Amino acid sequence: MSTPQETPAGKHHAPEQAGNGNGRGGVPLVKLINAGKRYGAVIALHDINLEVGAREVTCVLGDNGAGKSTLIKIIAGLHQPTSGTYEVEGTPVHFSSPREALERGIATVYQDLAVVALMPVWRNFFLGNEVGKRLKMDIPAMKKMCKDELLAMGIDLRDVDQPIGTLSGGERQCVAISRAVHFGAKVLILDEPTAALGVKQSGVVLKYIIQARERGLGVIFITHNPHHAYPVGDRFLLLNRGASIGNYEKSQVTREELTGLMAGGAELEQLSHELEGAGGAAAEAAHEMEAEVSELGITHSPGTEPEAR
Repeated sequence: MSTPQETPAGKHHAPEQAGNGNGRGGVPLVKLINAGKRYGAVIALHDINLEVGAREVTCVLGDNGAGKSTLIKIIAGLHQPTSGTYEVEGTPVHFSSPREALERGIATVYQDLAVVALMPVWRNFFLGNEVGKRLKMDIPAMKKMCKDELLAMGIDLRDVDQPIGTLSGGERQCVAISRAVHFGAKVLILDEPTAALGVKQSGVVLKYIIQARERGLGVIFITHNPHHAYPVGDRFLLLNRGASIGNYEKSQVTREELTGLMAGGAELEQLSHELEGAGGAAAEAAHEMEAEVSELGITHSPGTEPEAR
C-alpha cells in the first residue's frame, strides 16, 4: 500500500476549456501525426493520424487485430511510436512509461479495470492515491470524496463501503471513469468498455462517457461496435490491419456508412459468393448476406471515403 499523502488527493476542476473542442489556444489535447509502430518485421500500425480535443469523443473502431491495442499503448505511454509524431497540447512528447502520460493528464481505463473485487468501492477509488492525516489514512474524507465524485458523475451508489465486486459491470466501469476524472485526467482512454456488457449496462456506460465529455475531457473510446460509437462520437477513426481506412467527423458519415465500413462490403460480397457456390443452406445464407450488403449500400477500399451505391 502506498504511504498516505498529507494533502487531499485529486483535482476537482475540469480541464481548461476553449472553443472548437480543443485545449489551450485551440490546440488538440492529443494528436498523432503519421504515427507507426513496428515490432521487428511486423508492422502493427502504419501512418495513423488521430486528434482528440476537449469536450470531444474520438471513437477508434476496428475488429480484432486491427491495431487498437497498439494504439492504446502508444497514447498511454506504454510504447513509443517508431515513426511519426505524438503531441500533447501542441508539444511533441516521448513518454517512457504510463506514469509520465498520467502526469500529463492521460488516463487509461482498461477492460480489466484494475480493481480489487473484495475491497470496498471507496478503497478501490483511492487505491495507490490514499489521502492521509497524521500518518494515517483519512478514511472519512476518502469516503466523502468518493461519494461526492460519483454523485457529480450522476452515479448514486447505495453504499461506498460495499465491495466493488458486488457492482454490475457497467457500474464498475463508471467508478473507474469517475476515478480518472477525480484525479485530474484531461484525456480519458476507454478500452472496449462495453464489450462484455448487455444492452442496458452498455447504455449506462455510454451515458457516463457523455458526462465525461460534458465535464471538459477529451475521450478516446475504443470499440468494435459502431452502434455504441455513433451516438456518443464526434470523430471516428477506423482501423484495419494496422492501417486507417477512414477518419471522419460525425457530419461526414452516417451510422449506416460507419457500419458498412466496419463490416467490409467487399469482404462480405466475397464471402457470400463462396457460400453461394457451396449450395444448399449455405446458399440461403449467402442470399441473406447479399441483402445485408445491399441494405448497407456501401463499398469501400482501404484509404477511401465511404461511397454510397
